[in-house]
Amino acid sequence: MTAASAATGFRTWLQSHNFTWLTPRMMRGLTIGAMCAAGLVSTIGFSGSTPPPAHAAQSSAAIHHASSSPPQAR
Repeated sequence: MTAASAATGFRTWLQSHNFTWLTPRMMRGLTIGAMCAAGLVSTIGFSGSTPPPAHAAQSSAAIHHASSSPPQAR
């Protein structure tokens, strides 16, 4: 959502500066390009989360293994 907001802000910034070369067709192309670039950067460029530490993965695997084993006969 932030990426789309940034692309929209870029489009607004372009419009507010009244560039003479900025025709409606050029504006449409730039808008589509900005939205596509923002979508790609947000999905490919940023993972959104950090990987868990190595010890957390090992301890959760040990807990899962212990809870899934059948009870031992005495």
